[in-house]
Amino acid sequence: MVADLMEVAARTAPKGLGKDYIEIKVLSDEERNAVGNEMMRMSKEARHPNFDRDGQNILDADVLVLIGLLPHQGAGLNCGACGFPTCVEMERHTCVADFDGGNCAIRLLDLGIAMGSAVKIASELNVDNRIMYRVGVAAKRLGLVRAQIIHGIPLSATSKNIFFDRQARK
Repeated sequence: MVADLMEVAARTAPKGLGKDYIEIKVLSDEERNAVGNEMMRMSKEARHPNFDRDGQNILDADVLVLIGLLPHQGAGLNCGACGFPTCVEMERHTCVADFDGGNCAIRLLDLGIAMGSAVKIASELNVDNRIMYRVGVAAKRLGLVRAQIIHGIPLSATSKNIFFDRQARK
C-alpha cells in the first residue's frame, strides 16, 4: 500500500513545462531479489564498491520501488546546465555508462522532486526507506525499466532502520 501511495506522489509531483518523463515501477519479490543478487554479483567488479552492502539491503527489504527518467527532449531553454550549449546538442549526445545521457537538467530536477515526493510519503507513514543509486545501476543492467537514469527506494518496516544502521564493507 505504501509503495502504491509513493507511486501516486511521484506521478503527481510537479514537472517542468508540464511534461512527464518519469517512470515508476514497484517490483515483484522476484524482481527485487534479482536486483539484490545482481548487486551482489556487481560487488565483485573492482569499480563497484559497496554494491554487496546495498545488495543485501535489497534482499532484506520488504518492497523495492524504482523511479527513473525516461528518454526525453530538452526543456527548450538552451540554458547550458546539462553541459551543452543548446538542447538540440544535448539531445544528440549519447553516453552509456552506469546510466545513459545526455540529460536535461530540468528533467533531472523533475526526477529529484518525484523521488523526494515518494520518500516523503513513506516517511510520513513511518516506513523506513532510502534512495539508492546503486540499485538503479543493477536494475538498468537487468532491463527492468526503460529509464535512462534510475534510482531505487527500498522499503522496510522493522524495529531498526536497515538502510542507515550499516557499515561500509571493505
